[in-house]
Amino acid sequence: MAAVTPRVFVSHLSGVPVFDPNGDQVGRVRDLVAMLRVGGRPPRILGLVVEVISRRRIFLPMTRVTGVESGQVITTGVVNMRRFEQRPTERLVLGEFLDRRVRLVDDDEEVTVLDVAIQQLPARRDWEIDKYFVRKGRGGALRRKGETLTVEWSAVSGFSLEEHGQGAENLVATFERLRPTDVANALHHLSPKRRVEVAAALDDDRLADVLEELPEDDQVEIIGKLAEERAADVLEAMDPDDAADLLSELPEDDKERLLALMRPDDAADVRRLMSYEERTAGGLMTTEPIVLRPDATVADALARVRQADLSPALAAQVYVCRSPDETPTGKYLGTVHFQRLLRDPPFTLVSSIVDSDLVPLRPDTPLPLVTSYLAAYNMVSAPVVDESGSLLGAVTVDDVLDHLLPDDWRETDLTDLHGEEGVDRGGR
Repeated sequence: MAAVTPRVFVSHLSGVPVFDPNGDQVGRVRDLVAMLRVGGRPPRILGLVVEVISRRRIFLPMTRVTGVESGQVITTGVVNMRRFEQRPTERLVLGEFLDRRVRLVDDDEEVTVLDVAIQQLPARRDWEIDKYFVRKGRGGALRRKGETLTVEWSAVSGFSLEEHGQGAENLVATFERLRPTDVANALHHLSPKRRVEVAAALDDDRLADVLEELPEDDQVEIIGKLAEERAADVLEAMDPDDAADLLSELPEDDKERLLALMRPDDAADVRRLMSYEERTAGGLMTTEPIVLRPDATVADALARVRQADLSPALAAQVYVCRSPDETPTGKYLGTVHFQRLLRDPPFTLVSSIVDSDLVPLRPDTPLPLVTSYLAAYNMVSAPVVDESGSLLGAVTVDDVLDHLLPDDWRETDLTDLHGEEGVDRGGR
């Protein structure tokens, strides 16, 4: 039987406290941010507007929300404290949807939206508008009577975009159906002005994914047109190795300004990556592999592997280190491959099944040897360890391929492989 996903009415979220995983209050929910979509699809909830202690209002992406229950919201603990600024493609649910006069699709009767229900999609962190609670009859301060009913999102008109619109909002909504690679390909073939407009309308996480798939010239062009604080937010959302590659293409002054605006931990990871030669294991690696302590169990490892925003290459194995269990300070003990995790009971300690025979890469290992290493051991990812035995990061096969293919490989139209109908245009 499929698991029941939570449904929440947004009026119940107004003023609800937001906590980090340690139980410390971050702030209170003041609104929800939605994006309208084309093709008869319900509006997607992008995140929450949270008022922090200083009364500043910030944006908390739904991908950083781990729980909405019992009158509270739980986050992953990483909160960007920059002030929230609504973008042209965004709608505030409490501020713009409630008390709005709309029509029922079946009989064209005018109703007033009193509340909106949102629901999390199964097996994903995405949230969508699920239902509307409406009142029939004319609105107004003196006219509160009338039949109330809860209807499906599809029963109400006025909360979707025209299929053939040409504004940035429509393109962003259309691009939501595509993989980042396909969005990048579409952006690349737009005019420079249009490309920047559409890129600016994407949310930070989506733009970060797309930038990683664009040619360097397009990356530099787009990041240079964003406001500096927004550019720093997008760089934080990118994989550290991709952010380092992009920053290395910028003038020194621009690079330092953006690094100064990034969160200190994120900036430190990027600076460390930029200190290595580009075509070495250190220059290719990511600093965010899955790292576990020796007393972690197979169940713990599988829970980490299941994270939706983890790439397949990084999810193929976990790295076991003595505390502290993070790069670059954890002492590397070995690797546990995903297949092995599936073969052992959930209570098994990862330290008892670790593969310690595989010699890790050094950060100065040149690209040809990294390639040979992955091919020889049939690996999609490999640990990078320094002379003291500390795990620095991991090199994935996709980063190796990026540097082996011709410089213009990203400009290839992948629809040429099978024709337009042969390309998967589905989700992530």
